[in-house]
Amino acid sequence: MKLNLSIFSFFILFLFAVNTNAEVKLPAIFGSNMVLQQQTNAAIWGTAKANKTVKVTTSWNKKSYSTKADADGNWKLKVKTPAAGGPFSITISDGSTLTLSNVLIGEVWICSGQSNMYMTMSGYFNQPVLGSNEAIATSKNSSIRLITVKREKSLERRNNFTGEWQECTPATVSEFSATAYYFGRMIQKTLGVPVGLISSSWGGTRIEPWMSDTGFKKFDWVKLPDENTKNDFSAQTPTVLFNAMIAPMVGYAIRGGIWYQGEANRYEPAHYEKLMPGLIENWRNEWGIGDFPFYYCQIAPFEYGGDVNSAFLREAQLNASTAVKNTGMACLMDIGEEHIIHPADKKTTGQRLAYLALAKTYEMNGFEFSGPVLKEMTIEGSVVKLTFDHAKHGLTTFGKEITNFKIAGKNKYFYQAKAVITRKGITLLSPMVEKPVAVRYAFDNFVEGELFNNEGLPASSFRTDDWEE
Repeated sequence: MKLNLSIFSFFILFLFAVNTNAEVKLPAIFGSNMVLQQQTNAAIWGTAKANKTVKVTTSWNKKSYSTKADADGNWKLKVKTPAAGGPFSITISDGSTLTLSNVLIGEVWICSGQSNMYMTMSGYFNQPVLGSNEAIATSKNSSIRLITVKREKSLERRNNFTGEWQECTPATVSEFSATAYYFGRMIQKTLGVPVGLISSSWGGTRIEPWMSDTGFKKFDWVKLPDENTKNDFSAQTPTVLFNAMIAPMVGYAIRGGIWYQGEANRYEPAHYEKLMPGLIENWRNEWGIGDFPFYYCQIAPFEYGGDVNSAFLREAQLNASTAVKNTGMACLMDIGEEHIIHPADKKTTGQRLAYLALAKTYEMNGFEFSGPVLKEMTIEGSVVKLTFDHAKHGLTTFGKEITNFKIAGKNKYFYQAKAVITRKGITLLSPMVEKPVAVRYAFDNFVEGELFNNEGLPASSFRTDDWEE
């Protein structure tokens, strides 16, 4: 009798295990509380019983979509999403049913980079985020949803990561990317639609780990991992963060991406100027939905010390912003901190990224989205005159003296210039330079940006020469 009971119990457990393994399963990018991109054909995929028909039903239109799982149980289909709204539910069945609840339709943005993107609203130890306590306390908003991808690395492309969609509450916001949150909060408030934010970032990382192997075809100086790398790789190894933290969501319907990274690549500005557009093109090719908008932060001034001038990296980022279409750069020249590489003012960071998205992606107008950008330099004897784009209403220093302009002659020695704001731009003059040929503005590791347009957006550091030093 005991033997029969044991056999029966084993049989029940076996059936339970089989049924459990056969249930419909979704990668972590899909779940209750998520946001799906509005007015598109949004892909949904997962696993089910091998060769079984999978039916997906969406509550917003009560429509069902079907596909057949392959021999390994993998399936994928697309559902048509309406204009922003919700909450809705999605049911997925191959005989057993999985229901996703509290799903919103709205605008979805990926938020990635290194430590300045990863930095949460709670800050780092002894490194706060300005105004975070009030912002966290008042953050409850059912129209904003958040998911943070757990930091992992892999030499092989993965099909899932660890993370969970959550509603926007003080508890969830406190542990979410500050830059991403302030960006999303402004987008949601301005558009009045649900916003989904996907945070996938890792402090201290270079740009190369965030690109897939196919993204390096034009960059022969990058050594991709091989068999010899199998037991010896880090978060800095090319492709390993893309494989683990980006690849599992490739194909998820999005509006665009925001990026804050560059400090770790400061020694190779010439390479970075090519890698930044390369990453954008790589992600666009992976998603296959066209040239989706991609906006990024220029690194803020910081005293790195040593023999590196990070102004060359800032220049590379400025140049990269015009290398591919549907891209923009948020300048942070005025919020850097001399001895802290993580600026506390993350609200300004997020808002400047939001200005770019609101103006360029959502085609809103009446406000500025860029600081002054050098348009033309003319030289009249010993006088240099500069004009700027994105300065329709003029330039200002908000009362500060202009000290960051330097000019040089053919001997390449730079001297501080007297700078005057005029109705047409800026006029520069130095008694030390009779025949100027080049201008540099704020072209040092740490500077406090002083030149703004009337809308309060700062000019990037820039130079008109191409000298190596």
